[in-house]
Amino acid sequence: MSMILSRALGRHYAGDLSKLTTLAVANSRSSRLRHSGRKKVELASLSSSRSISGSSEMQKKAWDTQADEYKFWNREESRSGQAQMVLDMSPDSIQKEARILCLSAADDAANKPLLDKLPFGSRLLHVGSQSTDFPDELIDESPNVLFVSPSCPHARLILPLVLAKFPTIEWIHVRSAGIDFLESDELPYVGKKGIIMTNAKGQFSSSLAEYVMMACSYFAKDIPRLLKNKDSKIWDEFEIQELRGKTMGIVGYGDIGRAAAKLASVFGMKIIALRRNPEKSEFDPVCDEVLGTGRLSLQKLMSVSDYVVCSAPSTVETRGMVNADAFKASKKNQVFINLGRGPVVDEDALVEALQNGTLRGAALDVFATEPLPTDHALWDLDQVLISPHNMDRTATFMHEATEFFVNENLPRFMLGHSLLNPVDVSLGY
Repeated sequence: MSMILSRALGRHYAGDLSKLTTLAVANSRSSRLRHSGRKKVELASLSSSRSISGSSEMQKKAWDTQADEYKFWNREESRSGQAQMVLDMSPDSIQKEARILCLSAADDAANKPLLDKLPFGSRLLHVGSQSTDFPDELIDESPNVLFVSPSCPHARLILPLVLAKFPTIEWIHVRSAGIDFLESDELPYVGKKGIIMTNAKGQFSSSLAEYVMMACSYFAKDIPRLLKNKDSKIWDEFEIQELRGKTMGIVGYGDIGRAAAKLASVFGMKIIALRRNPEKSEFDPVCDEVLGTGRLSLQKLMSVSDYVVCSAPSTVETRGMVNADAFKASKKNQVFINLGRGPVVDEDALVEALQNGTLRGAALDVFATEPLPTDHALWDLDQVLISPHNMDRTATFMHEATEFFVNENLPRFMLGHSLLNPVDVSLGY
C-alpha cells in the first residue's frame, strides 16, 4: 500500500475503529483463503513423500505460518508493518502507552532506532546497564516495557534487580534469539509474575543458513585440499561430492533450522529434523521426516545423516545432548555443524569422534567456552572449520533486531495485540 493511500485511509477511518477493524479482518480472511488454496494444491503432491514420527491421532492441519502455533517472526516470510500501519491510520486505536527502559551498554550503537524511530505513543525513559543507573524518579513513570540487549554486562544478575525496582514492567523483549545470557535462579519467576517475554527469533536465520551450505560445500568439494594445492602450485585433479541426494539432519528445527532446510532442499538434499513438537512440522514442505526429542530419536537422526546441523538452544535439557553415544551412532563420513549454542555439544566427545575417524569433519561457529582457548584440541584438527561465533554478524544484524522491536512488536503491544516471538521461560526458548 502506498504512503498516499495509507494517509487517505487514515483520514477516512480516523475515529472510526470499527470500520478499520472490519477492513483489516476482511483483508486478513481473504489473504488466508488464498494462502490456504495454494497450500492445498502443494500438499496434495507432497503427501506421498513426507512423513512424521509422532502420534497417529494428530489432527491434520495445512502448513500455515500465520496460524496460532506459528506466531513467530521471519524476515523473509512474515508480513511486516501491519500493526504499525494501524497506528498510522488510526492513532485512536492505541490501547496503552509504551514507557520503555533499555538494559544495555551505554555505547550500544544498535540502540539507535530506540532514539529516533519510536512510534507515536511510546517513550524511551532511560538506558542503563546497572539497576542503579535507573533513578528512583522513574518509578513514578510506571515503566511497562523492558528492552534487554546482550551488550549489557552481567545481564542475568541485573535483570532481577531491575524487575524488583520497577514492578510495573509487563513485557520484556530480548534483542537476541537466545536467552541463555539471562539465565538465573530468578528467571523462571518472570512467567509466574505474568510478565511476557519475547525475543528476536527470525532475524538471524538467513545468514546462518548460508553458513550451513558453505560448510557443507567446504567438505563436499574439499576446499582445504584446493587451498593447499594452490599454495603449492599443484595441479591435482580429484573427485568431489555432490550435495544432491545427501541427507541433512537438523537437531533443533526452529527458525534457523528451517532456514537451513529451505536452502538444503534447493540443493536436492533430503531433510530429517528433530524438534520437541514434531506435529508442528507435519506438513512442512521442505522437511521429509520429523522426529520428536529423546535419545533414540537423536541416534536415529545421526545414523542416517550425511550432514548434521545442530541449531538447538542452550537449556537445562539440551546441554550435553549431543554426546559420545550420539557420535557413536553417526553415519560413516558424517560432517557435524554446530551454529546453535556450544554447551549443547559434549566437546570432548566431539574431539574423540574427529580423532578416531567417526566424523569426517566439523564446522563450528559456537563453543562451550568463548573465545575458544588457544590450547583447545579443536584448533589442531585439520578437518575442523572454526569461526568465532560471527556467522550471523552482518553489518546491520543488531540494528535490524532493534528495528523488529520498534516496527513490529512495539506497535502490537500498544494496540493490545498478541506479541510475536513469545518465549517460554520455563523451557528457555
